[in-house]
Amino acid sequence: MVIGFDGSSSATHTVRTAVSLFAPAPVLVVAVWEAGLGFELLGSPVSIVLAPIDVTAALDIDRSVFETAQRLAETGAEVARKAGVKATGLAVADEGTVADTLVRLVRERHARALVVGTHGRRGLRHRAIGSTARSLVESAPCPTLVIRYQDADEPSEDASPKE
Repeated sequence: MVIGFDGSSSATHTVRTAVSLFAPAPVLVVAVWEAGLGFELLGSPVSIVLAPIDVTAALDIDRSVFETAQRLAETGAEVARKAGVKATGLAVADEGTVADTLVRLVRERHARALVVGTHGRRGLRHRAIGSTARSLVESAPCPTLVIRYQDADEPSEDASPKE
């Protein structure tokens, strides 16, 4: 089973919920990172760049982003291990979108399931940002479970006024 992980409270909730549903199945906790970010800065319009950036600096930025993603994936794997299953963390460079990258990984690993969380964006923000979860449900080659997370600051549907 592959679990997408971005370090958010929603992602932590997703790992714990997936483990509770599918234990003792081992999990691969994946953090997707944006490769080439340093080089994108290198090619930015001069008006945006505050200081010149060289190739070495661009490589250092990429290395730092990768290392951060690997620590993030390992954090998610540790959440799964504490919940009682064998887990591995993996940082994967994106290929287009997070959804495209996870679908590729699921195919390569012949994963039996994919689990992701949702941040619960709605309305215009959802349409503008797009939905990774929706894209995964539509394109993943295996069953895909989307676990909804309700932030403590978000009013529950049960808390709505009754007539």
